[in-house]
Amino acid sequence: MKIDEIRGKTDSELGFELKNLEKELFGLRFKSATEASANPSRIREARRKLARIKTILHERASKIRGQEPR
Repeated sequence: MKIDEIRGKTDSELGFELKNLEKELFGLRFKSATEASANPSRIREARRKLARIKTILHERASKIRGQEPR
């Protein structure tokens, strides 16, 4: 997911994505600890997506940047 796609979403959509990514990341970490993971780079991708979403939400909360029009 690119940063422009994230900026185009509303706060509620981003909150939903954030919760899903946190669950996915937990599952990936749990899988990697208990069994061999088929794609270990997926953890890295999930962490970066999570960080991007949190950054955008923080920017909006501190009024650095508002929501972009669709």
